[in-house]
Amino acid sequence: MKPKILILHATGSNRDREAAWACELAGGLPEIVHINQLAAGERRLGDYQMLVLPGGFSYGDDLGAGKLWAVALRHRLADDLAAFVEAGRPVLGICNGFQALVKAGLLPGDSAGNSAQTATLTRNDSAQFECRWVYLQPQPESPCIFTQDLTDPIYCPVAHGEGKFVTGDAAMLAGLEARGGVALRYVNAEGHPAGYPWNPNGSEANIAGVCNPAGTILGLMPHPEDHLIPPQHPQFHRQQHGLVGLPLFQNGVRYAANL
Repeated sequence: MKPKILILHATGSNRDREAAWACELAGGLPEIVHINQLAAGERRLGDYQMLVLPGGFSYGDDLGAGKLWAVALRHRLADDLAAFVEAGRPVLGICNGFQALVKAGLLPGDSAGNSAQTATLTRNDSAQFECRWVYLQPQPESPCIFTQDLTDPIYCPVAHGEGKFVTGDAAMLAGLEARGGVALRYVNAEGHPAGYPWNPNGSEANIAGVCNPAGTILGLMPHPEDHLIPPQHPQFHRQQHGLVGLPLFQNGVRYAANL
């Protein structure tokens, strides 16, 4: 049975179809559902095996990137979302979806299940919108179900103005590192952590993606859904290919199918 995947749409989201296609290629049955449909009871979150929060500019990014979407998650879907996460069903937040998960307190999360916000995604160090291709290195010590057994880097674009991941303090960052909460890091073409432009926003410790302690929730700023097949590689016409983002979605869909 193919797992049903809810692609959560909020006013201003614009990467829904790309996320849905990624999940379809990975073997899932995606459906794009507006958050108002869930709040009105037209759809039930519990009827799906996986949840994806795609990128875009939800609610125009008023009050900060992803902030109003986070408020909606906490106050309109809190109980259903908590039950979904408690059941171990995978959740993926990409770019604006990542921002919403962080500001809703679902990421990075802690083993005690506290929902307070402990990190943020703030303005890029470059003080400008960054749109460029980057390399992401999966971290083998992470429990993240989306990156399990992935050793090759993922090559995909970023497109954001507020993507700098920052924790509350040095101790919090150390704790995140110690539990394997860093799932993906920005690296250069040789696979080594490096500064700008390889780290396009100045994120602490080159962090590109983080997971919760259970490894079932992943958030990342780059867009793996933009490089799923070889012709999407920016140098495909020069016979360059590989390092696609599809395996990340395949891992999530496979995990959801086995629940």
